[in-house]
Amino acid sequence: MGRHSLPDGPAPARTGARGGVRPRALVLATGLVLTIVAGTVVALDNGLLPFGGPCGGDETRLEVAASPDIAPAIKAVAESAREDATSADGRCLDVNVTARAAHEVADAFGQRPVDPEFQVWIPDSSLWVDRVEAERGTPLATAGTLASSPIALGAVPGAAKSLGWPEKTHTWTDLTRAAASGDAVHLGVADPSRSATGLLSLARISAANHKEAPDAVAADTRTAATARLLNQRVADGDGQAMATLPRDGSAAEQRSPRRNQALLLSEQAAFAHNKRAKDGPDLNLLYPEDGTARLDYPYTLVDNAETSPERSRAANRFMTLLSEPAGQREMRRLGFRDATGEADPKVVDAAGGREPQPFSAAPSEPPTAKELQALMGMWTITVQSSRLSTVVDASASMSTPVPGHGGRSRMDLAKNSLLQALTTFTSDDEIGLWKFATSLGGATDYVELSPTERLGRRDKDGATHRDALADAFRSLAPEPQGATGLYDTTLAAYEKARSTYASGRFNALVIVSDGANDDAHGIGLDALVSKLEKLSDPKRPVPLIALAIGPEADTSALDRIVAPTGGSTHRVSDPSQIHQVMLQAIMAAGSKGPL
Repeated sequence: MGRHSLPDGPAPARTGARGGVRPRALVLATGLVLTIVAGTVVALDNGLLPFGGPCGGDETRLEVAASPDIAPAIKAVAESAREDATSADGRCLDVNVTARAAHEVADAFGQRPVDPEFQVWIPDSSLWVDRVEAERGTPLATAGTLASSPIALGAVPGAAKSLGWPEKTHTWTDLTRAAASGDAVHLGVADPSRSATGLLSLARISAANHKEAPDAVAADTRTAATARLLNQRVADGDGQAMATLPRDGSAAEQRSPRRNQALLLSEQAAFAHNKRAKDGPDLNLLYPEDGTARLDYPYTLVDNAETSPERSRAANRFMTLLSEPAGQREMRRLGFRDATGEADPKVVDAAGGREPQPFSAAPSEPPTAKELQALMGMWTITVQSSRLSTVVDASASMSTPVPGHGGRSRMDLAKNSLLQALTTFTSDDEIGLWKFATSLGGATDYVELSPTERLGRRDKDGATHRDALADAFRSLAPEPQGATGLYDTTLAAYEKARSTYASGRFNALVIVSDGANDDAHGIGLDALVSKLEKLSDPKRPVPLIALAIGPEADTSALDRIVAPTGGSTHRVSDPSQIHQVMLQAIMAAGSKGPL
């Protein structure tokens, strides 16, 4: 299928840039250009930022949205600026800070057109900014990084001792496996679709699996298994995850099945918990030895065409205040590291870190936006049961032998690969099968071989739907006189998938075809696309995933067909690889669904 003090003066630099992500720059309406060089913001046009001097009674209002964990520090600096009559361009700064979960702001900014209510956004991770950019949402520009905090595993003393804390160190896979084995330790995590801590943790687990597993399929299988395990104790967000820890030191509270004895969380979250804990147990931190992930709190300027030059200058002035020693002291007071990620002994100690835990180690390379999208797809289809209707071309051309496969046909390889894909789904998943070709003997170009039902459902004889579906896959055979009745079949299958939509599941339609539409008496391409546009509903998405086999498959038509549904087309040169391509396509589609 998710931090300490800077030197005097310069604004913070962004750290941990992901490969392939273009640098962002914002040219302000006044002609002021911010250039990030070695952590210093340079005003190129002299005289545009007269930060000193009295306010003269005028004010510039600046609206800032900040991640709830860092919002108190941002508010404290804003209040100091107001009390000290700090000015920008001769006007007093009036900064209003709103604590807002990063995923909520990202969802809003991902939609265009939008009228942003904030001029500055400080999420807990750059991954949210990258997500908005990938969705071509509201233009954003990251001017620097304000703070950071590594992600670790926090455990109550008894659980930490069982994991060998502090002497024993673990890799990501060892840590999650050890913490989740047995009933003594319940491991919780915030939902990766709503939490950068949860998603970055899953990314590090995936990276560790890819390093340790013999191949990519085995690595993805291991990551999916861990995702299923984590989902058993998942919380809606970071705050909700913290609320699952024991409230006091009583045996009843410690052993309660509703309580987690360990969490994947940021160092700052552990610091805050330990500082405010009264009767509840403090957390001890275990830092993965194979590289941690890190929250990086980017200071992000919202490129709204309506932003005035005064507000643009005020935004830069406020970033300077946050990066100065006084601003950084506020962040360190709340348990954040600086933008470089250098460990602060007092913060580490208060958060529960001890030697020889590798709390000073450099973070791992951040995952790319593409990797995070794939992980979100994996999370979606792993923790959310699927409802998939599979439609397979049974035209005569599917009997064509595939070079290099001992004379086996496209259909032989396709159905064997689909049987492999079937083994990756759980008993709660709902899967069905249609085949299509002209000359099937009925009034339509298609026939349902197996209804879309739960794989674990048993019939009166005790056989499962999985067994019946496997038999249906094995029965697939090309029709000697059959042509490709693609368009009529696609419309009928999509109408059926829409009418039987299952809320709370990942719904999709998968079509496997090796040719172009050959039914001259059926619906045309333009009419089909028009009907699909009317049928599609973003709130109840059913992406259409088209797998094009062989050189005769009409990918240009398929591209037009899948577009209204939010799906995708994938050319498969070797039908024996259908299962891999299909699962990758499903994961990609799952990452786009409503979260």
